[in-house]
Amino acid sequence: MIPPAVSSGIDWSAGSYEEISRRHRWDIPERFNVGVLACDWYADGSRRLALVCTRGDAPPGRGDCYTFDDLKDLSDRLMTVLAEMGVERGDRVAVYLPQRVETAVAHLAAIKLGAVSVPLSPLFRADALEYRLRHSGAKVLVTDEEHYDHVAEIRARLPSTLQVISCDDGTPGCEAFWRMVRGAYPCARRARTSKDDPAMLVYTSGTSGMPRGALHAHRFLPGRLSGFELVHRLEAAPSADRPFWTPSDWAWIGGLVDCVLTPWVFGCPVLAHRRQGFDPESVLSLIARERVRSLFLAPTAIQRLRTIDADHAPSGLQVQSVHTAGEPLSPEAYAWAAATFGTVFELYGMTEMGATIGNSPFCEVRPGSMGKPYPGHEVAILDEAGAPVRAGEIGEIAIRRGDPGMFLGYLDDPAATAARFRGDYLVTGDLARRDRDGYIWYQGRADDVFNTSGYRVGPTEIEASLATHPAVQHAAVVGSPDPERGAIVKAFVVLRQGFTPSPALAAEIQTHVKSRLAAYEYPRRIVFARELPMTASGKIRRGELRALDADARYGLATR
Repeated sequence: MIPPAVSSGIDWSAGSYEEISRRHRWDIPERFNVGVLACDWYADGSRRLALVCTRGDAPPGRGDCYTFDDLKDLSDRLMTVLAEMGVERGDRVAVYLPQRVETAVAHLAAIKLGAVSVPLSPLFRADALEYRLRHSGAKVLVTDEEHYDHVAEIRARLPSTLQVISCDDGTPGCEAFWRMVRGAYPCARRARTSKDDPAMLVYTSGTSGMPRGALHAHRFLPGRLSGFELVHRLEAAPSADRPFWTPSDWAWIGGLVDCVLTPWVFGCPVLAHRRQGFDPESVLSLIARERVRSLFLAPTAIQRLRTIDADHAPSGLQVQSVHTAGEPLSPEAYAWAAATFGTVFELYGMTEMGATIGNSPFCEVRPGSMGKPYPGHEVAILDEAGAPVRAGEIGEIAIRRGDPGMFLGYLDDPAATAARFRGDYLVTGDLARRDRDGYIWYQGRADDVFNTSGYRVGPTEIEASLATHPAVQHAAVVGSPDPERGAIVKAFVVLRQGFTPSPALAAEIQTHVKSRLAAYEYPRRIVFARELPMTASGKIRRGELRALDADARYGLATR
């Protein structure tokens, strides 16, 4: 049973997507707390399972299990610790950890105290850390001994007021997490936060310019529930023992909020797995062994899992639902994932805004489409003047103001916040078209679209076509300046194992795309690449591929 303090607004008796959307109403109380909503409601003495932590390469069954009662007790004790360290309402508490119990406890404690949690990816190193810790003004940082090495490198340049807690005893220059938590009394007071009080500060991926801190209010979690419930059917089909899992860091909206806090609102357990790298066979074995119920897999993760030979894939997968987001999924990757896990639901969201568009069991899934707006979210496709475009025309995805999942603004950057809005809409910078049936089809970032020979071209469709060639493992498309055409289509291609770069292969790939798309869309230049530049959340940094030295930095051979 979902906590009575909040509702996803889904009326299951409605039956169809259209009727569910028509009947949807947000019902978000003026005062509530995300930490209490995600944890304390189920801490009723029933010992309901909340978190299963594996121990890396430990044998099956050697993990640690935590109930909601355990998490409430631990987070209440950490609240006392943070308060004694001087953390007050509105202060920032940064969490620089992989998937482990202390990560969840730190976020819950900070938010229940009325502070603002700041998730930081364990992939960040010195420069990325310094920028975010200084910009956020974090008062406390929670980390572990392994990751503190990167903090130590910049400690002298950080404000002297920053206090560091390590999950491992004996880390030099750090307070000991478990010693302090075990020695503290549970704090009985929760901050009486309103729905519009800040709860979490999440930094953008920084695909253009420096990363910005998107400040989210407590209402951002209820504002995500309608799409999440529509996809995973948690309230209609609850699971008390089979967990949610994602290989993504608990440092992004898609990892921490969608795959930890949101399942907990529905009383569903979560799996935490500290891994070294991404080994496809080990990942599939983990999913089977831990009887994972639902998954979030980034498209890059699905592409890597596809490399497993069918004879080596484990049996016994019991996955009920999978969602993916971040980049469009190629038709071949979608077909593989659907055959392996069952239907896969692509969805669309951003750091500043929750998942607003997506596929679900209530609409026919059209591979390659982003789906339709989730109930409660008013989505428009706008031209440069802010007017809606006609069906089939390309415009910018926009979400009407007042959406509960929408961010409060960028921390200390009112100009950038204002620039994110056009009239009554938050504009996303992502281009799409809406077909006559209401499905939305992604076309690329606004700054990724270019004109070639008078035609407006986006990278997504071309990348999907490239991915259907048997030699292509990954591909990224950008516009390259050309004196005759204004720009030409240029593709950076990472080859599958067993294929060798050559002019003949480049020509073959070009012909392949030309035969599938319009003549002006085929890549007139192909750069065979070692790798593609990615953000920590798995998005292609196309800006780097447009740089003058991109061929030299990433290329193996060109034609």
